[in-house]
Amino acid sequence: MSLPYLNPARVEALLRALAQRILVIDGAMGTMVQGYKLDEADYRGERFAAHPHDLKGNNDLLTLTRPDVIGAIHAAYLDAGADFLETNTFNATSISQADYKLEPLVRELNEAGARLARACCDEAEKKTPDKPRFVIGVLGPTSRTASISPDVNDPGFRNTSFEELRIAYREAASGLIDGGADALMVETIFDTLNAKAALYAIEEEFDARGARLPVMISGTITDLSGRTLSGQTAEAFYASVAHSRPLSVGLNCALGAKELRQYVDVLSQVADCCISAHPNAGLPNAFAEYDETPEQMAALIGEFARSGLLNMVGGCCGTTPAHIKAIAEAVRDVAPRALPSIASKAA
Repeated sequence: MSLPYLNPARVEALLRALAQRILVIDGAMGTMVQGYKLDEADYRGERFAAHPHDLKGNNDLLTLTRPDVIGAIHAAYLDAGADFLETNTFNATSISQADYKLEPLVRELNEAGARLARACCDEAEKKTPDKPRFVIGVLGPTSRTASISPDVNDPGFRNTSFEELRIAYREAASGLIDGGADALMVETIFDTLNAKAALYAIEEEFDARGARLPVMISGTITDLSGRTLSGQTAEAFYASVAHSRPLSVGLNCALGAKELRQYVDVLSQVADCCISAHPNAGLPNAFAEYDETPEQMAALIGEFARSGLLNMVGGCCGTTPAHIKAIAEAVRDVAPRALPSIASKAA
């Protein structure tokens, strides 16, 4: 028997919005943070001034030390037309935070990340009460893979396990739920075994609470081979995660909209849930920068929408509020991809 929702009114509002229009996800957090040119002191703040490890680059920590920066980025995306804010928690697992010796902060990072995004959404809703804004609690892929050896000389070696991943993901999911996330998204999936650990952990947490949230899943086609890093095609990826009854399945990162289109098309043909896409602003140039303009990206995304491929769309690496504004305008008057029954897919 299906569990009830933690917040039925919010889920009802989300499903109603999905039935009416293509919803817009925000853009890149890292790209925007880079624009602030923060230094080590910004990442440390007063609280972590004496921490014995370098912290610059740990963008998740900025939720605690520079919430003004993260809040301003959230607000900029909402002003640009985003319906969804993704929490600043991409690396907020014990596995990824071990790189900075900050594993004990994981639950706090997730809860604070969700609370900050929730506050920004609430503020936006005051200005436009007829347009609800939703918080996606982000669970990133971690810095390890359970399917592939990091040592070419030892193919059987693994630097993580399903159990380690399960524990890490459950801790993060618990914080996101308590912080007020409207949905959880397992995203930038390059290894489906990692994703399965995340989905298992999420269901454990739901069972323990006796209630659930909608779950979103977004994989990554790592190159023009059309496969994830662990070797799956888009169809195989969907088949591997469909058992979790996701609200949505989609693709993000690695590729620009032009390169990603064929794989989004494939998912739209096989999935009986919502389809999401948040591609990069094109492919990186020789300096690892993204050159696709808002207008160029919006033109490509607009075609996705008119072809009936999308229910949710946003941007990943290289995208800014200008990109999201252009994308929002491109899909504004286009009907969302038709589903057999949206309501049954989040149950």
